[in-house]
Order: sequence, then structure tokens, then C-alpha cells
Amino acid sequence: MRCAARGMAAAIAVLAAAVSVPAYAQEQLRAFTVTGDAITESLTGGRGDAARGRAIITSRQVGLCLLCHTGPFPEERLQGTLAPDLAGAGARWSEGQLRLRIVDAASVNPDTIMPPYYRIEGLRRVSPSFRGKPVLSAEQIEDVVAFLATLRD
Repeated sequence: MRCAARGMAAAIAVLAAAVSVPAYAQEQLRAFTVTGDAITESLTGGRGDAARGRAIITSRQVGLCLLCHTGPFPEERLQGTLAPDLAGAGARWSEGQLRLRIVDAASVNPDTIMPPYYRIEGLRRVSPSFRGKPVLSAEQIEDVVAFLATLRD
């Protein structure tokens, strides 16, 4: 299983290197506080947009979530099976727990293969074009959290 996880991590790195870096990636990371297993406060101070969050999750160029996850997206082919099903994510985890898992899943599970979407320090094997830049902006993180919170069953 570890071999498969390493192979998937390598595939994610290759795909991430192929994605162009958006302009927001030049922004500074916003400060946040981890409380237990959650980031209880919004990274932006407001709620995200669930429709934009769904688009990020299903995007093969931005979130790449369906590379590893499956979910309630019948129109999307080739959904992953390496990570938890996103169906019911809003019932299983609070918004704060979802936020921390997206920001940096390794802070909850050190053995995860999920990349940190809002951490830039302490990373290995990062494409030069991505060094010092988060995968998603604070606004995009909040959009994804808003959508995942709607998935109750």
C-alpha cells in the first residue's frame, strides 16, 4: 500500500507541475489558528461560495480532488478511490475540521498522501514554479469548505 501511495504522490506532483500558477499565488498566506483538529475561523473572515467550491473540487486543473477522492459527481468520470468519499463530508466533519484537512491534512494524519493546499513551508519535491505559493488561495479554501459542508448524506 505504501508503494501505491508513493506512486500516487508522484502522480500528484507531476500533475501539479503541469498546472499554471495563478496570480493569487503571489499573495502572502493569511494567519490562522489550529484549535484541536480544526481551524474554526474562516481564512477570509467570511463564508465561501459553495458553487465555486464544487467547481474547484471537480476541476482537473485546479483542485485535482477527484484524482484521489470520489463523490456525488455523477457527471465526472474517473474518480479516485485512494481517499475518503466526499459524500457526507459535511455530516462527518465540522467546517473547521474540513478547513484544516484542506489547509494541511498532515497536521491531522501524518501518513496522509493528501497534499497541503495552504502550506508552503517544510515541503519536499516541490516544482520550482510552485515554491513559496499555496495550491489554493484563502478564498478558494473557503469556497471548498462551503461546498463540502453542504454534503450531508
